[in-house]
Amino acid sequence: MYAIVLTGGKQYRVEEGTIFEVEKLPVEAGATITLDKVLLIGGEECKIGKPYLEGASVSCEVVAQTRGPRIRVFKRWRRNDSRCLNGHRQYYTTLRVNSIVA
Repeated sequence: MYAIVLTGGKQYRVEEGTIFEVEKLPVEAGATITLDKVLLIGGEECKIGKPYLEGASVSCEVVAQTRGPRIRVFKRWRRNDSRCLNGHRQYYTTLRVNSIVA
């Protein structure tokens, strides 16, 4: 059985035991979180929500709060001898799926 959940404005296809990264959630590592915005549950029998399935949820354990790789942002303006170099590291929350409730 698998589910498609919505969190942080993105959709993720998850199964039990799946480890995946989402945008930062205000939860500490080791805690349990429930994702209620389930769009679809598939497997032998497919259930599709309009837009979400009522009573469906995905229970996840927070594995870690991490940061992504460094991204360099370089801008240069021609004929001005001007340039700007910035860096960015996105915050992520790593989740492990414990159970899917249909």
